[in-house]
Parts: sequence; C-alpha cells; structure tokens
Amino acid sequence: MAADQPAWWTRAVVYQVYPRSFMDSDGDGIGDLGGVLLHLDHLSDLGVDVLWLSPVYPSPQADNGYDISDYQDIDPLFGSLQQLDELITALHARGMKLVMDLVVNHTSDQHPWFLESRSSTDSPKRDWYWWRPPREGMAPGDPGAEPTNWQSFFSGPTWELDEASGEYYLHLFDRRQPDLNWENPEVRQAVHEMMRWWLDRGVDGFRMDVINMISKDVGPDGHLHDGPPLPGAALGDGSASYLCGPRIHEFLQEMHREVFAGRSDALLTVGEMPGVTVEQARLFTDPSRGEVDMVFQFEHVGLDHGTSKWDIHPLRLRDLKASFGRWQAGLADVGWNSLYWDNHDQPRAVSRFGDDSPGFRRDSATCLATLLHLHRGTPYVYQGEELGMANYPFRGLEEFADVESLNHHVHAVSAGHDPAEVLDALRYMSRDNARTPVQWDASPHAGFTTGTPWLAVNPDHVEWNAAAQRDDENSVFAHHRRLIALRHTDDVVALGDFTMLLPDHDEVYAFTRSLGGVELLVVCNLSRTPYRLAELLPEAPAAELVLGNLPDDDPAELRPWEARVLRLP
Repeated sequence: MAADQPAWWTRAVVYQVYPRSFMDSDGDGIGDLGGVLLHLDHLSDLGVDVLWLSPVYPSPQADNGYDISDYQDIDPLFGSLQQLDELITALHARGMKLVMDLVVNHTSDQHPWFLESRSSTDSPKRDWYWWRPPREGMAPGDPGAEPTNWQSFFSGPTWELDEASGEYYLHLFDRRQPDLNWENPEVRQAVHEMMRWWLDRGVDGFRMDVINMISKDVGPDGHLHDGPPLPGAALGDGSASYLCGPRIHEFLQEMHREVFAGRSDALLTVGEMPGVTVEQARLFTDPSRGEVDMVFQFEHVGLDHGTSKWDIHPLRLRDLKASFGRWQAGLADVGWNSLYWDNHDQPRAVSRFGDDSPGFRRDSATCLATLLHLHRGTPYVYQGEELGMANYPFRGLEEFADVESLNHHVHAVSAGHDPAEVLDALRYMSRDNARTPVQWDASPHAGFTTGTPWLAVNPDHVEWNAAAQRDDENSVFAHHRRLIALRHTDDVVALGDFTMLLPDHDEVYAFTRSLGGVELLVVCNLSRTPYRLAELLPEAPAAELVLGNLPDDDPAELRPWEARVLRLP
C-alpha cells in the first residue's frame, strides 16, 4: 500500500453492533433497528467511522441470525427494510458508513433454496448444497455412515440425514445451517446478484462470515476426504478440506470482479477467516489481487485454548506479543491488519485479557484499548467494549442461550466430563458473555428495554453504563474517544512502521510506531505490578506524553495497568 495514497480505512475505526443486544425500541426484549437509530449519536460522539451490523435478515434464529432464510429482506424481529434505509441515510448524514454481515458459506434450512434442494434428488437446486449418500456398504442412519468423519463447530457430526431421500447434507455449523456448494456457478451468481442489490441500496461493504470456508477440497468424482481423528473423540478434524480450500482465491477474485469492480473506492470488504495464516492473509489482502481489504484472523484469541476453546489455559503475554508481532511484520509491506479484542463470538476483553476486579477494571479496559488501537491496522470496537463491559456472572446452565455453548454441554457431559468443570468453561468462554444487553443506564434492564430482555442484563450495569460515562473525562468511553481521535489526526498512528520491544517481558507490552522521522513509543503494563520505566526503556522518561490512561502523577513509574503513548525526541 503506497503511503502517499493510503486507503480511507487505514485511519478508520469500526464499531460492531449485535442488534439483538444493542437497544430494544418496541419493548419485546429484543434489540432492533429502531434501537440502533435511537443511539446513533452515541457512535457519533465516540467518533467511529463505520458501523458493522450483525445479521438482521429473516431467520429462524437457530444461530441468532447467522442462519439466513432470505438474503434480501429484514426480519420483522428487527424491523423493516424502510428502517434499514433510514439507518443508511442517518449514518451517511453523520459521515459514517454501514457494513452488513454477509453469511454465504451456509443458509438456513428454511431458505427457499434449501427447501427446493431438499424437495427431490432431481431438484434443479439439489447441487446448490452438499448432498451425499451414506458411506459405501452402509445404510442411511447407521452409526458412522456419514459421508465423512468431520466434527461440526457446534459439536456432533457435520452431516445430517434427510430421511426422505436417504442422503446426508453438509453443515459445518448447526444442522439448521446447511453449507452452500460454491462449486456450482449458479450459487455464486445468485450470491453476487444479492450483494449488488445491497450495494445499490447504499450499503458500504460487507463483513464476510467464515468466507474462507466456501471452497471445499472435493475430488473429481465429488468425493470429500476424512480428516485425522480428534483426540478423545469419535469424529475427525476436517478443516484441511474446507479452510482456505483450493478455489478460495478464485472465488474471492470472481466476487470482486462481479460485485465491487468499478464502484466507489469507499467500500470495505472484511473476510472472517478462521485458521488463516499470515502468508495466506498477505495474498487475501494484497490490493493488486482484488480479493478483500482485510481479514479477521483468530490466532491471538486461540492462545488461551488447549485442544478446544473450552480447554482453557492461562495466556502468556510473550505469546500474545509473538502473535501480534508476527501479523504486524507479515502485513507491513502489503495487505492490512484488522485489530480486535472481542466480538459477538468472544468473551469480554476486560474479563479475559484484563482485570475486571473493581480496583482495576477501568484501568485495564483503557490499557487494553490503548495497546490495540496503537497497532497498525483498522481497530474494531465491539458494542459495550467502549464502556468496559465485563463477562456475565452466570450461576447455572439455565442462564445460557447460545447454541454452541448448550451443544457443547450436552456432548461434553454425555462423554463423561465433570459437569461442574464444563459449566466453569462455559462461564468463561461462552459467546453469551458478549451478548448480554448493552448497558445504557442504571435503570432496570439497563435502559435496554421496557420489557423482559431476551438475555439477562449484567447486574453490574448500575455502576457500569453509558450514561455514567458519557460526560466523565476519566471514563473508558472518554479514553476510547481520545484513541479514535488520535488515529484520525496522527499519520504515524494510521500508517507508521511497527517495531516490537521487550518481546520476552511477561507483563509489559511495548513497541514503537515510526513515520517520516516521527516516532511514538507505546508502553502498557498488563499487570498489578509497578515498574520503574527507566529500567525497562531508558528513553521513555524524557519523552513527551501524547496520551495516557492514568493521571500523569509520576512519569518515572509505570503503574499497574498503565498505558502511555509517548513521542520520542
């Protein structure tokens, strides 16, 4: 990327809205587009440039809208197309853009395409999905008769038997989310037509859900391959057959040509890509290749995982530095990073990477924000992160709603795991932690709804809420606002080179950003231990403070969870 012609999104910040949990405007307990419209000034005050809207399409809600039954409408649960148009207009009037979630690896099993595909083995749309007979020599429904041994992301096999035809269909996620067959050009053409329809409506781009799974490694005879057995499980890991498959670059380049080429350069395309490597991301985000502008990678949010996300290990800071540093270096000369701590699929950052105890919650939330926003890439703020929202204090299984969490509990307990340990893992890692309603004020249900919220509001909302922070210059909200303004105004933050410092320190994260003779030193103490700054970084005490998250009392001491952005002489 040429420094003299940087893309607009190099100095942009994206805010993710998970509409079900953002704001409820009609009292049914579920957030909606009307609620988003009510709080646009909150986003405007924060200073963000892009609103990424999680799915609001018609859906049976098997996976909270990531199972879409109609790509070209709005679910009445969330409002109407007219309200979506109002949202586009209102955002554009405030100088912000709208990025929609694009979920095209799979549809709902209630989508007309799948209903037609399922209606007959001779259906014209049969090949729009992955239908396969049972294994040779086995009858439909026999144990192990599934066409491959792959385990689903939501537990259990990736194949569901259709009793009427005696064949199985593929679903990498929930059984109600059948995978589209991108090998069929008619599928790709239908997706491209839908995407153009949204862009023509004024949408400014797409965040593409698990887009690196659309190409499957399929043999000339249609055969899909078994994966290696998973430790302690009856099923296997099929990821080698569907993560960044053999035609993925071809498919994305075709999409770019058919959908984006010739349109305004103010659009944004973000590919969510589990398992993507730095080397692959360089290809995906190289502007000359015409694929996507940036990717979401998951390396850093897997560092506290063992054999699965539910097998929780302590995070070592040096591992986080190695991961972030590798991505900063790998995409330094070509491509671009997306930067995030949490989203609708991850637990709350302040509880996971920070310290959500009363004494350190505010400081660690602002320290983490400083660390992230000062890297090279486009930062993403997940709703409530700008308020320091924390994980929910789940008491029992009955308080969870997430299909992934509930499925895991069933399979883990039935496999003989200790129910108390399984529940502890859910409390820490469940996606429900990110989905509790946004805490707008101290009133009942945090001002989210006048009804009964679909998921319980965190009881800490009485203290931690937007109303309490908006006019408090010491708040988490105010610090995010300063960080976002710094990216907008300081070229070195948006475009500067990155150099990691102190790579082996277990508690202090430090790096420099440099551009055109200007150099910033960023130093963050991710612990409760104070450090003498000169002993760590001798050049730091004499540097000019650009932005800090704590009062500037003692420049010589780096206090617990303190973050400083310093301009070196």
